[in-house]
Amino acid sequence: MQGLVLVPTRELATQVAGALHTYGVHLGTRVLPVFGGQPYHKQIHRLRKGVDVVVGTPGRLLDLIAQGALDLGGVRTVVLDEADEMLSMGFVADIEAILGEIPETRQTALLSATLPGGIRRLAERYLSDPVFCTVEGTQRTAETVEQRAYLVHGGDKMAALVRLLETEPIESAIVFTHTRASTAEIAETLAGYGYAAEALSGELTQQARTEALGRFRSRRTQILVGTDVAARGLDVDHVSHVVNYDLPRDPEVYVHRIGRTGRAGKRGVALALVRPNQRSLLGAVERYTRQPIPYAPVPSVADVQARRDAAFRAKVEAAVATDDTRRLAVALVATGADPMEVAAAALAMARAVEPAPMLAAIGEVKAVREKRTPHGETPFAKRHDRGRTHRAGGEAGMVRLALDKGYKQGVRPNQVVSAIARHADVPGKVLGKILIEDRQTLVDVPEDYAEQVLARKGGYRLGKDVAQVSRA
Repeated sequence: MQGLVLVPTRELATQVAGALHTYGVHLGTRVLPVFGGQPYHKQIHRLRKGVDVVVGTPGRLLDLIAQGALDLGGVRTVVLDEADEMLSMGFVADIEAILGEIPETRQTALLSATLPGGIRRLAERYLSDPVFCTVEGTQRTAETVEQRAYLVHGGDKMAALVRLLETEPIESAIVFTHTRASTAEIAETLAGYGYAAEALSGELTQQARTEALGRFRSRRTQILVGTDVAARGLDVDHVSHVVNYDLPRDPEVYVHRIGRTGRAGKRGVALALVRPNQRSLLGAVERYTRQPIPYAPVPSVADVQARRDAAFRAKVEAAVATDDTRRLAVALVATGADPMEVAAAALAMARAVEPAPMLAAIGEVKAVREKRTPHGETPFAKRHDRGRTHRAGGEAGMVRLALDKGYKQGVRPNQVVSAIARHADVPGKVLGKILIEDRQTLVDVPEDYAEQVLARKGGYRLGKDVAQVSRA
């Protein structure tokens, strides 16, 4: 084996391996993607037969190394793809362990959408005399993407989403949310409204995820609802809309999300549902992207009804020309029936076959002042302290959770960040204060992620122990 590519997710491993196979097919390059969710024996069998390049996620790579199935002694080229995402997911220790198995004479490339301090330190430690190549631009989002925001209360987001889907010319859409639980809830609700919607979350088996993505690519599924991690590596050209059902706290995440539409020269639309207390977050996104994101009114009931009427009229016009419908209408009129009454009755019966779902009411949002910190920083700009600190209440917008392991069990802050990032799909950089006490650890989690962290079954592994989490 001569080459190794490390990636953060299974989908990206498949995508990168496919691209490498395409590029190297005429050279006879043998490429193998390895990641969790696949049987070990198949991957081990392929490795024993011999491969040129392995593309894998850190966890599965370490497992194969521990079993003696993967020997990195002959690797000459290493690529760390989406390094910033691997950093936020807590993979740094795993990456360092893998790099320690590879000869220092290798050539190493590190690809990252951003260069936070952790990535720079990783580059300085494991890259020999590195050259930094950056791409600068006047704006960070594609000109082919139209962006709009809608100000709604949290409880009205589903009602607003339905109205947007009814009035937008949706070809296919990705709806982003924070938690695995909400992906299923949103998808089920949309399916109840008649949409071909499906959830994509980390709880699915690899086969189920592959099948779900296949249905979306082949347009059998119109709307995919997923988390950022679940949708990593998703590359589909026909996505017409991206909806930020939950607005991300990191502007870079916002940019990555909406980058999934407006591809291949097509126009795309990015919609964001913004709660009144999140207006400052949207402002931070505008400053980061150097682009204004205008607020638009949520479509009214009359707007939705007008779109429904137009769609129904188009169906009627398409059906009027058929011979069967003409003969039936002529026969009814011949019996003395009024032509207008015949037409009205036919239309009423046609609408009764596919009744339109009721629209939920949406509360009015009053103007609110943007909250700022004493130094004029938005919540995006806050620095979160790590390590042992005083026991204080959670910061504004944060929920304090408790892990039932602490200093006596050897818990360290980096273990907490890594465990929550990897197992709850939460970017490590959004976590707040971490207070390690003798027998418990307190951690501040953004309120948008709290339920996601609490929903984790099986607890969080901190060193040799597994900690259970609860509200502090």
